[in-house]
Amino acid sequence: MTNPLLTSWNTPFDVPPFAQIDDSHFQPAFDAAIAEGRDAIRAIADNPEPASFVNTIEAMELAEEALGRVLGVFYNLAGADSNDARQELQRVFSPALAAYSTEITQNAALFARIDALWSARGDLDLNEEQARVLMLTRRSFVRSGALLQGDDKVRMAEISSRLATLGTEFTQRLLADEGAWFLELSEADLDGLPAFVIDAARSAGEEKGVSGPCLTTSRSLISPFFEFSPRRDLREKAFHAWTSRGARGGKNDTRAIADETLKLRAERAALLGYDSFAAYKLETEMAKTPDAVRGLLMEVWEPAKRAALRDGALLEAMLRADGFEGPLEPWDWRYYAQIRRKAEHDLDEAELKPYLQLDRMIEASFTCATRLFGLEFEPLDIPLYHADVRAWNVTREGRHVAVFIGDYFARGSKRSGAWCSAMRSQKKLGGDVAPIVVNVCNFAKAAQGKPNLLSYDDARTLFHEFGHALHQMLSNVTYESISGTSVARDFVELPSQLYEHWLEVPALLEEFATHAETGEAMPADMLKRLLAAQTYDQGFATVEYVSSALVDLDFHDGASPADPMHSQAETLERIGMPRAITMRHATPHFAHVFSGDGYASGYYSYMWSEVMDADAFEAFEENGAFDVATAKSLEDNILSRGGSRDPVALYTAFRGRMPGVEALLKGRGLVEV
Repeated sequence: MTNPLLTSWNTPFDVPPFAQIDDSHFQPAFDAAIAEGRDAIRAIADNPEPASFVNTIEAMELAEEALGRVLGVFYNLAGADSNDARQELQRVFSPALAAYSTEITQNAALFARIDALWSARGDLDLNEEQARVLMLTRRSFVRSGALLQGDDKVRMAEISSRLATLGTEFTQRLLADEGAWFLELSEADLDGLPAFVIDAARSAGEEKGVSGPCLTTSRSLISPFFEFSPRRDLREKAFHAWTSRGARGGKNDTRAIADETLKLRAERAALLGYDSFAAYKLETEMAKTPDAVRGLLMEVWEPAKRAALRDGALLEAMLRADGFEGPLEPWDWRYYAQIRRKAEHDLDEAELKPYLQLDRMIEASFTCATRLFGLEFEPLDIPLYHADVRAWNVTREGRHVAVFIGDYFARGSKRSGAWCSAMRSQKKLGGDVAPIVVNVCNFAKAAQGKPNLLSYDDARTLFHEFGHALHQMLSNVTYESISGTSVARDFVELPSQLYEHWLEVPALLEEFATHAETGEAMPADMLKRLLAAQTYDQGFATVEYVSSALVDLDFHDGASPADPMHSQAETLERIGMPRAITMRHATPHFAHVFSGDGYASGYYSYMWSEVMDADAFEAFEENGAFDVATAKSLEDNILSRGGSRDPVALYTAFRGRMPGVEALLKGRGLVEV
């Protein structure tokens, strides 16, 4: 039978023909695409003609189109809708891809051509984008070990292969461990919970195949349970399950993987001549050095900790007033913080949530993009990979811009968290290619026939991921390697975090925050209270995030730790972590850091980008939230440019200068007056 992954797709906008793709197609398609890529790279390396930008760099850009197409489908499915077959394929593909990549970067003839172009770059008459691609290509080869010799080159290949295997294994163990735990709830256990939490628990029970409601480790279910359940014993039990993910022993324990990963990263950095993995990793980021990262984090840590300790004292007094002895515990914080928010801001999540319908928030995110960038979204009725997934044709002035796919609900086959990916990235080389962009979230799904409601944090996540999607959709570059979100890790979060700010624009909420049953707009006083509470409990939120970022940095800044769990404990003790707050991501479930190198030594990047996003939104506040001229400058200087310029140059072109940390502290309510 014809393998659909290896044929042209007669589908709208070349969306993958999911209904025709079977798991059995992936291995032969992968093998064929790897062989095709290998042949193309060999032809470039062995080309008897002198190296030119066209016959070397541009030829490399086009060499792996088939492989990119196969992997674009496979890895999106493996993350969002995994099964045993796909997990096994991941375990096969990861080391094979690492070996293939090493084969390319250690190809002496190929690197000689790249190096020759680099040496002659001043005479090549390259435009700015071409010069950037040449620099990034050579840098990637060097950082992958192209200059190594002998045993060092062999060892680098072994490390790369092993790290690829470990990253896949970490992801799969964590997914299995998260999926294995659930807590069946009796009807009595539901007392005190608002209807939306009960509905989500019943839906989770159906998904788990049990007869009644249950609690899972899905953040959109377990977080509101912590906030609303008056049962301290159940909160404690659920909290221990939530924080022990990946550390429960047995076949799904991830701690040994984290340990080996850190040691291999340190060895790789040493082979390349760096003092530490952090020094290696941060060299190509905006931060540049571990000291710069630590400086930012500690500048935020101290005011955040002071705010958290003040808040914790108030919450502990509430705990004592309820008749409990002993200190405030981590499973108490969210419960009493919710009660305090109700008292101080007259804001109840159960009262608020009916106004934050998923469909209306999707519509709100689209409307912002229409008003800012002229984009229009038309639903597409096409087969997708799961019944819950939706797609839209994105156009501007009648011209197709992208396909946007939204996959919003939690399920056992999906890894936790939220992310944006591209099944196909924008490029112009070889013909204009429009992107296929995917947003994946893990919102709790309501029971059948009931509206899907979001918390305000869920709505913020939706806007965040759509900001990433806009970075992909509005990309306008020639070369795929610098398209969309292919930018420095501590710059990639700028568009996403900036887009979150539009959820705070009163006019948008007045229009789209409508009640699920009555259709009425959110009352003006509730809207005012919601916006006034935006900095509420930010001491807690900042402490749980910054502590995770500092642990990540300490893991990689220096020799690898003898025991990662001991290193984590040492970091938390050194910075004076409040006892009633835990890391947002403890080591055994720190997928950002251990599922791959993406955020390793880089979890700080959300805050580095937040310094810019707070400042960038001030440009809109100065000119109007939907000012078209400001939006055009944002698109022209940042969103459309991908990685075609240094991020400092991109941001400076938009804002005129780089910002300080003041706007961030102000935005989080951490400025002491």
